[in-house]
Amino acid sequence: MTQKLNTIRDNDGARRPKKLLGRGIGSGKGKTSGRGGKGQTARSGVAINGFEGGQTPIYRRLPKRGFINIHRVHLYELDFDKINKILEKHTLPKDAQIDRDLLIQLGFMPRHLQGVSLLANGKPTKGIKVAVTRATKKAQALLEKAGGSLIIE
Repeated sequence: MTQKLNTIRDNDGARRPKKLLGRGIGSGKGKTSGRGGKGQTARSGVAINGFEGGQTPIYRRLPKRGFINIHRVHLYELDFDKINKILEKHTLPKDAQIDRDLLIQLGFMPRHLQGVSLLANGKPTKGIKVAVTRATKKAQALLEKAGGSLIIE
């Protein structure tokens, strides 16, 4: 017998119907529907996550570690390699400055980052105005040496 798409079926017993709960003692899931007796876990909407039967739970046995600074400012790391790439790819006006808005507009920086940090990776090929949130001393020196200017916002 050749098999066709419209004749393919599961093997017998491969799919079983869902067991109906609370349908009499003879069904095997009658009365309490497999939830045991009364109490919190017999009710709907129960989630006792992390409960270990009265034993001190693992999240209380392990020590707390670390610190999350809620005032941290998330910055985009801009370096001279990226600046050179911007200058190669895009023609900017003569008096243009590279700042957060321009980086977002050109698709180099995601919008959710709050500022720009200038790092000294690579070497600047042209002198250009750069407006950043912060810059390393080495990056500042390299930029000024190439004839550029730095504005810290």
